[in-house]
Amino acid sequence: MKLSRYTKRAVTGGVISMMVMLLGTFLLGELSGYEAKALIKNSVSGINTLCNTIGLASATILALLLTVLGISSGAKSKLKKDHYLHILQIAKLDTVVFVSSLISFLLFNLPVTQSEALPNDWFSIVYYLSLFISSVLSAALIVVVLMLYNTIVNIIKIVGLGLDDHPLAKTEDE
Repeated sequence: MKLSRYTKRAVTGGVISMMVMLLGTFLLGELSGYEAKALIKNSVSGINTLCNTIGLASATILALLLTVLGISSGAKSKLKKDHYLHILQIAKLDTVVFVSSLISFLLFNLPVTQSEALPNDWFSIVYYLSLFISSVLSAALIVVVLMLYNTIVNIIKIVGLGLDDHPLAKTEDE
């Protein structure tokens, strides 16, 4: 699927935010298995809250996309096919974020810190993996929100302000 400059800008914002989050992880330094186990115990509730919040936000965004479609189709100004393809991209990515946040929520609720079968070395891996997953989910939601922002700005310019020379507005020739 071809990415518009708006989508590329949104992805860049998400990548930058993920790098900032992962930089914080890097600055923590390397942890022993015992330290990681203690940090996992302390951070599980926060990670679960994050997954719940991302799931709720992405479900809300999917519902709001229906409103965007209603406004787009009911407007006097006609919008090009690219506008609807952009909304489709947002919906697809948002659905992936929603499903990923629910799966992550389920994984983070496994009682790994209470397991005696796991060696202490594994807790470091689990801890860093949980930080990585949280960073990716957060960055993906940021990308979705930035893409939605770009769509709303375009609708305001075309429908609200009546800009006929916008790249996504159909002209009378089309």
